[in-house]
Amino acid sequence: MNPFSCNRRLSVSSRREFLTRSGLGFGGLALNCMLQGESVAGDVGSLNQYDPLALKPPHFNAKAKSVIFIFLQGGPSQVDTFDPKPELQKLDGQFLPPSFLSGNIGLAQIKADESKLMGTRRVFKKCGQSGLEISDIFPKMSEFADDLAVIRSCHHESFIHGPAITIVHTGSLLMGQPSMGAWVLYGLGSETDNLPAYIVMADDYMRNSKSVIGAGFLPAVYQGTMLSTQGPPLENLVPPSQVSRKNQQVILEQLKQWNQRHLEERPDDSSLAARIKNYELAFRMQMAGPDLINLDQEPGYIKKLYGADSEPTANFGRMCLLSRRMVERGVRFVHLYNSDWDGHGECDKNHRDNALKTDGPVAGLLADLKQRGMLESTLVVLTGEFGRTPIMQGKEGRDHNPYGFSVVMAGGGIKGGKAIGSTDELGFYAAEDKVHVHDMHSTMLNLLGLDHRKLHVKVSGLEKRLTGVGNDGNHSIAQRLLEG
Repeated sequence: MNPFSCNRRLSVSSRREFLTRSGLGFGGLALNCMLQGESVAGDVGSLNQYDPLALKPPHFNAKAKSVIFIFLQGGPSQVDTFDPKPELQKLDGQFLPPSFLSGNIGLAQIKADESKLMGTRRVFKKCGQSGLEISDIFPKMSEFADDLAVIRSCHHESFIHGPAITIVHTGSLLMGQPSMGAWVLYGLGSETDNLPAYIVMADDYMRNSKSVIGAGFLPAVYQGTMLSTQGPPLENLVPPSQVSRKNQQVILEQLKQWNQRHLEERPDDSSLAARIKNYELAFRMQMAGPDLINLDQEPGYIKKLYGADSEPTANFGRMCLLSRRMVERGVRFVHLYNSDWDGHGECDKNHRDNALKTDGPVAGLLADLKQRGMLESTLVVLTGEFGRTPIMQGKEGRDHNPYGFSVVMAGGGIKGGKAIGSTDELGFYAAEDKVHVHDMHSTMLNLLGLDHRKLHVKVSGLEKRLTGVGNDGNHSIAQRLLEG
């Protein structure tokens, strides 16, 4: 007798016991994190018909339909990468003029007579037809200068890694808030039925753990799914050998019947509705997942373009190549972590080592998206949690600086070859056309067709948004990015 047939009487008393006894190993498939900490967001109506990942229309015509967010963890120095400072070079080795600190509250911890200015050890060059200045630390990325828009005046309030990473990822200094990716899925839904709509990869450790890729007070189905870059990207992708696909379908159908019956008795339980969707997605991923991660399907010249088969670019190159394959298959938000740009000592060496791993892969991603006609519909964002100071720390190192740093964007309809905003003459703080992290988020949402003021959820009577509860104006700079 078929042990998995639903025609025989099952001597089990619960769905949990049924799963345990049937050896249904795929229940933990990579999406396990999506089943933790579920919460209800707003009035979702009748959850019997509620599909939290169903496609939703944007608020207005979108330029981009997906995002690849490249996070250079640790904080790259703006004055060594995308923000040239000739005056800083002239004053290299001199102490900071006391007059510079006057009125700058954010720099109160700095003492002029202990702060020696340090110019960049890199060379800035005018690149492309636009003449956009980029340092020689990114020679391959510089070839795409005419596709890049550099926001040189980004800023926020936190000098510490933890809160800085949190605000860049969630728009809040407080942990436990929904991530950018979660908000995007909440606003637009998913374009793929067979893969998670929000996928995260890291080439090393992640500060703040996974708290900054979560769903917060939104339903758990919106949080990021981690893919490993070491070993199998997805655990339990192959079903147990003792369970045939037919029997697996029988098991899932029985489980679905029980869950649906359970849901009918608890119509307000969005966590259960999300759980049902996750089981169904896990089953479909056993077909789509292997195809996604099989880079052997890619021709040699494409893998070479990303540096996916050679060191030191292999790991990050594979991550960038997988990102293109994900977007190609309808993944809405891809989040890449690269470590570690925290150059407290020998900042130039730290940055050169990291750039060797990332410059080629990012350039390869831009080239590949462009040649496939995908760059117009894919917004690529590159940033750290903050920049670094123009004064020396220790042995030619630089300290944290959230008061003025650079964010790079490409694709999504952006007209490149431009710099927006500026820092002061030494590169300490945002001086002209200041762009707060909230403005960066509203710009990203705008390019995706979402009005940040309409993308909100009430939590304990308070209207919550990615761009903050007090941000009533539309400070998006999307229009300037789209202008030729």
